[in-house]
Amino acid sequence: MSQHTLYDHVWDRHEVAKLSDGVSQLFIGMHFIHEVTTPQAFADLKERGLPVAFPDRTMATMDHIIPTDQTQRPYADSEAELMAATLLSNVKEFGIKCFDAASQKQGIVHVIGPELGLTQPGMTIACGDSHTSTHGAFGSLAFGIGTTQVRNVLATQTLSVNRLKVRRIWVKGTMKPGLSAKDIVLKIIADLGVKGGIGYAYEYAGPVIDAMSMDGRMTICNMSIEGGARVGYVNPDQTTYEYMKDRPYAPSGEDFDRAIEYWESIRSDRRRGCSRSCCCR
Repeated sequence: MSQHTLYDHVWDRHEVAKLSDGVSQLFIGMHFIHEVTTPQAFADLKERGLPVAFPDRTMATMDHIIPTDQTQRPYADSEAELMAATLLSNVKEFGIKCFDAASQKQGIVHVIGPELGLTQPGMTIACGDSHTSTHGAFGSLAFGIGTTQVRNVLATQTLSVNRLKVRRIWVKGTMKPGLSAKDIVLKIIADLGVKGGIGYAYEYAGPVIDAMSMDGRMTICNMSIEGGARVGYVNPDQTTYEYMKDRPYAPSGEDFDRAIEYWESIRSDRRRGCSRSCCCR
């Protein structure tokens, strides 16, 4: 694809340095953390005497280990209790906001980000979870990272990452009764293969994507990883803005109107022209 995709617009606004080996240092606008991939990262910061660079750009939640039968602590599972206690201790020490069970805003990290308005178009997002690509449904570049990279983002608010190529996947036709967003993305993966996205960011577009709810788009972007892509995203549009309006952490009033102007400016310049299509009809 030509330049001036959403990927290029967002990347160019967030690249702060190019390392000697050609890898880029990308500023991360929002870092979501949870209890599973952070204990070693925080321990390393303490050993090195390093602070968290941008606590206000780091949001924590209890995610993987919340019991399904009760949320009162201490948890019956000793390992789950240890991870919960460790996260709460670390976020308190480093001044990071945490959405735990008591906050009534706790949930799956890739769900509460959008629900609270923390996930926004044009952002770079990182989280220590492979399905961070979910946030791309809102027109962000969202990277799943490992524990070492979690430490690096905590310490520097940047991520060392190679620039990806962009493959636009144009989904045409109309959704037949009984089909879901998951059926669409499984068809894409079947056509392109589980390794088809290696080295690529997938840009999902076309009439079927345009007609989807934000929930459907999140499902599509979530499963980019199963297709081998590091990133999956959808250009923001009116559906995106209507979902985001009045969310607790989204811009409001005149700031929301100005934000839409910016979000519109980062949309891909080319609306059509994909390397592969998925036909639903």
